[in-house]
Amino acid sequence: MDDVREVMKFLPHRYPFLMIDKIVEFEVGERLVAVKNVTINEPHFTGHFPHNPIMPGVLILEALAQATGLLSMKTLTAQGKDFGEYYLVGVDNARFKKSVVPGDQLIIEAICKRNKRNIWSFSASAKVDGELIVSADIMCASKESTK
Repeated sequence: MDDVREVMKFLPHRYPFLMIDKIVEFEVGERLVAVKNVTINEPHFTGHFPHNPIMPGVLILEALAQATGLLSMKTLTAQGKDFGEYYLVGVDNARFKKSVVPGDQLIIEAICKRNKRNIWSFSASAKVDGELIVSADIMCASKESTK
């Protein structure tokens, strides 16, 4: 298991936009399972919605995208390659089944469907208590680091 410090070695995101708390499973080039703990003190809950806090769907998709980026970057690192920077370039077939509320723990799974040159395609999903919350097909592209 990789904790948030290991996640931060790969993802450039920081609070309040770092959506992955830890990695619990990783298979090089195949899949990654990560955890996002949803807490009431996250800034989006002050306005979405004050009387009924629900995690915005776009942020759940961002968590899925971050998990796919981690799968790509950790795979390239395991292969001895530089991972550069990754960008979300497509989300297709996104389906939301249930709301996510404070106290939930998202279990996010990213499965690599295809990797050709600098384009990666994934199937991604998130569950709470074993129940499917969201699924989507995600595409990311890499480019050389600007650092």
